[in-house]
Amino acid sequence: MTVTAASVHDLDEITHLVRADDQVVYADAGYQGVQKRPEVTSDPHLSKVTWQVAARKGALKAMHPHEQAIESRKASIRAKVEHVFLIVKRDFGFTKTRYRGLAKNLNRLQIALASANLLMTARAAVIQTRLTAAVTTE
Repeated sequence: MTVTAASVHDLDEITHLVRADDQVVYADAGYQGVQKRPEVTSDPHLSKVTWQVAARKGALKAMHPHEQAIESRKASIRAKVEHVFLIVKRDFGFTKTRYRGLAKNLNRLQIALASANLLMTARAAVIQTRLTAAVTTE
Protein backbone atom coordinates (compact mmCIF):
# COMPACT_ATOMS: atom_id res chain seq x y z
CA MET A 1 0.00 0.00 0.00
CA THR A 2 1.27 3.44 -0.82
CA VAL A 3 0.06 6.89 0.15
CA THR A 4 0.89 9.83 -2.08
CA ALA A 5 0.00 13.46 -2.46
CA ALA A 6 -3.19 14.21 -4.36
CA SER A 7 -1.17 15.50 -7.30
CA VAL A 8 0.29 12.04 -8.03
CA HIS A 9 -1.73 10.03 -10.57
CA ASP A 10 -2.68 6.44 -9.71
CA LEU A 11 -0.85 5.15 -12.79
CA ASP A 12 2.42 6.52 -11.43
CA GLU A 13 2.13 4.13 -8.46
CA ILE A 14 1.11 0.99 -10.36
CA THR A 15 4.59 -0.56 -10.18
CA HIS A 16 4.44 -0.38 -6.36
CA LEU A 17 0.98 -1.92 -6.07
CA VAL A 18 1.38 -5.18 -8.01
CA ARG A 19 2.83 -8.01 -5.94
CA ALA A 20 5.37 -10.52 -7.24
CA ASP A 21 2.81 -13.35 -7.18
CA ASP A 22 0.07 -11.44 -9.05
CA GLN A 23 -0.76 -12.85 -12.48
CA VAL A 24 -3.96 -10.93 -13.19
CA VAL A 25 -4.76 -7.36 -12.13
CA TYR A 26 -8.30 -5.95 -12.24
CA ALA A 27 -8.48 -2.17 -12.47
CA ASP A 28 -11.05 0.51 -13.12
CA ALA A 29 -11.24 2.61 -16.27
CA GLY A 30 -8.71 5.11 -14.92
CA TYR A 31 -5.97 2.59 -15.66
CA GLN A 32 -6.61 2.46 -19.43
CA GLY A 33 -3.36 1.90 -21.29
CA VAL A 34 -1.41 0.68 -18.26
CA GLN A 35 0.07 -2.23 -20.21
CA LYS A 36 1.67 0.24 -22.66
CA ARG A 37 3.52 2.31 -20.05
CA PRO A 38 7.33 2.07 -20.24
CA GLU A 39 7.76 1.10 -16.58
CA VAL A 40 5.36 -1.81 -17.13
CA THR A 41 6.71 -3.01 -20.47
CA SER A 42 10.32 -2.88 -19.28
CA ASP A 43 9.65 -4.85 -16.07
CA PRO A 44 9.90 -8.63 -16.65
CA HIS A 45 7.10 -9.45 -14.18
CA LEU A 46 4.70 -6.60 -14.96
CA SER A 47 4.93 -7.21 -18.71
CA LYS A 48 3.59 -10.77 -18.16
CA VAL A 49 0.68 -9.69 -15.96
CA THR A 50 -2.78 -9.88 -17.53
CA TRP A 51 -4.40 -6.46 -17.14
CA GLN A 52 -8.21 -6.61 -16.89
CA VAL A 53 -9.05 -2.92 -17.14
CA ALA A 54 -12.68 -1.84 -17.19
CA ALA A 55 -14.05 -0.15 -20.27
CA ARG A 56 -15.09 3.47 -20.04
CA LYS A 57 -18.76 3.97 -19.27
CA GLY A 58 -19.46 5.62 -22.62
CA ALA A 59 -18.07 2.62 -24.50
CA LEU A 60 -20.28 0.12 -22.69
CA LYS A 61 -23.46 1.12 -24.53
CA ALA A 62 -21.92 0.46 -27.94
CA MET A 63 -20.56 -2.97 -26.99
CA HIS A 64 -21.92 -6.32 -28.06
CA PRO A 65 -23.93 -8.02 -25.26
CA HIS A 66 -21.22 -10.67 -24.88
CA GLU A 67 -18.58 -7.98 -24.29
CA GLN A 68 -20.94 -6.25 -21.86
CA ALA A 69 -21.20 -9.52 -19.92
CA ILE A 70 -17.39 -9.71 -19.74
CA GLU A 71 -17.25 -6.13 -18.44
CA SER A 72 -19.93 -6.97 -15.88
CA ARG A 73 -17.83 -9.92 -14.65
CA LYS A 74 -14.79 -7.64 -14.31
CA ALA A 75 -16.90 -5.21 -12.29
CA SER A 76 -18.18 -7.94 -9.98
CA ILE A 77 -14.61 -9.01 -9.20
CA ARG A 78 -13.54 -5.42 -8.49
CA ALA A 79 -16.62 -4.89 -6.30
CA LYS A 80 -15.40 -7.51 -3.84
CA VAL A 81 -12.23 -5.49 -3.30
CA GLU A 82 -14.00 -2.15 -3.25
CA HIS A 83 -16.32 -3.37 -0.46
CA VAL A 84 -13.47 -2.98 2.04
CA PHE A 85 -13.15 0.69 1.12
CA LEU A 86 -16.90 1.17 1.63
CA ILE A 87 -16.52 -0.11 5.18
CA VAL A 88 -13.46 2.06 5.81
CA LYS A 89 -15.32 5.14 4.61
CA ARG A 90 -18.73 4.43 6.12
CA ASP A 91 -17.89 2.76 9.42
CA PHE A 92 -14.53 4.35 10.22
CA GLY A 93 -15.03 7.83 8.78
CA PHE A 94 -12.15 7.83 6.32
CA THR A 95 -14.01 9.98 3.77
CA LYS A 96 -11.87 13.09 3.91
CA THR A 97 -8.28 13.24 5.01
CA ARG A 98 -6.81 16.24 6.73
CA TYR A 99 -3.28 17.17 5.93
CA ARG A 100 -1.36 15.52 8.73
CA GLY A 101 1.58 14.40 6.68
CA LEU A 102 1.72 11.30 4.55
CA ALA A 103 3.15 9.11 7.33
CA LYS A 104 0.29 9.90 9.72
CA ASN A 105 -2.35 9.42 7.02
CA LEU A 106 -0.75 6.10 6.03
CA ASN A 107 -0.82 4.96 9.66
CA ARG A 108 -4.47 5.96 10.03
CA LEU A 109 -5.36 4.17 6.79
CA GLN A 110 -3.55 0.97 7.83
CA ILE A 111 -5.37 0.95 11.18
CA ALA A 112 -8.71 1.56 9.42
CA LEU A 113 -8.09 -1.27 6.93
CA ALA A 114 -7.05 -3.69 9.69
CA SER A 115 -10.16 -2.73 11.66
CA ALA A 116 -12.31 -3.24 8.55
CA ASN A 117 -10.87 -6.73 8.13
CA LEU A 118 -11.69 -7.56 11.75
CA LEU A 119 -15.20 -6.13 11.40
CA MET A 120 -15.89 -8.09 8.20
CA THR A 121 -14.58 -11.28 9.83
CA ALA A 122 -16.81 -10.74 12.87
CA ARG A 123 -19.84 -10.07 10.67
CA ALA A 124 -19.11 -13.18 8.59
CA ALA A 125 -18.84 -15.27 11.77
CA VAL A 126 -22.22 -14.00 12.99
CA ILE A 127 -23.81 -14.81 9.63
CA GLN A 128 -22.22 -18.26 9.60
CA THR A 129 -23.49 -18.93 13.12
CA ARG A 130 -27.02 -17.91 12.14
CA LEU A 131 -26.93 -20.09 9.02
CA THR A 132 -25.65 -23.07 10.98
CA ALA A 133 -28.37 -22.59 13.60
CA ALA A 134 -31.04 -22.32 10.90
CA VAL A 135 -29.85 -25.52 9.20
CA THR A 136 -29.72 -27.51 12.44
CA THR A 137 -33.27 -26.47 13.47
CA GLU A 138 -34.80 -27.65 10.19
